[in-house]
Amino acid sequence: MSTGRKTDQRPVLAIDIGGTGLKAALVSLDGQMLSERQRIPTPYPCPPPIMIEALARLVRPLKGYGRIAIGFPGVVRDGRVLTAPHYGTDVWHDFPLARTLSEELGRKPARLINDAEMQGLAAISGSGLELVLTLGTGAGTGLFRDGELMPHMELAHHPVHKSKTYNDYVGKEALKRSGKKRWNRHVARVIDILSALLNYDRLYIGGGNAHKINFELPANVTLVTNDAGLEGGGFLWRQPASFGAER
Repeated sequence: MSTGRKTDQRPVLAIDIGGTGLKAALVSLDGQMLSERQRIPTPYPCPPPIMIEALARLVRPLKGYGRIAIGFPGVVRDGRVLTAPHYGTDVWHDFPLARTLSEELGRKPARLINDAEMQGLAAISGSGLELVLTLGTGAGTGLFRDGELMPHMELAHHPVHKSKTYNDYVGKEALKRSGKKRWNRHVARVIDILSALLNYDRLYIGGGNAHKINFELPANVTLVTNDAGLEGGGFLWRQPASFGAER
C-alpha cells in the first residue's frame, strides 16, 4: 500500500573529510557523480568552528541537494564525533557534527560515518567478509559482512610493528620518512597481517596514496578510486533510517 510519501530524488551532498584535503560533490543514490569534485586544503589547527566554516566554503558552489553524507576520519557514532586523531580529540570529542553542519547548510538531513566506511559503501560487492583499507594521512579501515557494516575498529592506532601503529607504519609521514620502496614493503606486510587476522574474502584499498602501490597485489585485493569516498555518500542514504543519524 502506498503511503503517499515520495522519496527525495534530489542529489546527495557527499563530503569527504581528510587529514590533507576536504572534498565534496553531488552524487546520486547509486553513487554516480553528478557534479565536479570540489576540494580545498584541510586547515590547521582545525577545531570544530574552523572545520564548519571551511566545509561551508567548500560546498558553496554545489546546489540543489536534499541530503548530506559526511565521512570523517575517526570514530563517530549517532551523528557525533568520538575521536579525531588528525584534529585533536580533546576539542572534538562528542561534537554533534551531523547536526551542526545540517544547521549551517539550511537544516538539510545529514548522516555521518567513518570516512573509510563511507568509501567502502561504494566499493564492496555485498557478499562475504569485505575489508576496506584507506592509505592517506593515516590508515583507515571499514569491515563489512554480506554488505552489512560491522562495528568500527580503530586499527590505525593498534601496534603493527614494534611500537609503531598502522598510522606510523603506512601513513603519509611514513611514506615521506621511509621512501616509496620501503613504504611499499610495509603496505605488503600490512596486507598479510590483515589477511591472517580477519581472513577476509576481499580487500579494497583506497585513499590518496593507494596509487603509489607498485607491487603485484593478491588476487582478492582491489584498488579503488579516490572518488569512492564521495560516491559512498549516495549509498549511505540507502541504509536504514538510523544509519549514521543522530539519536
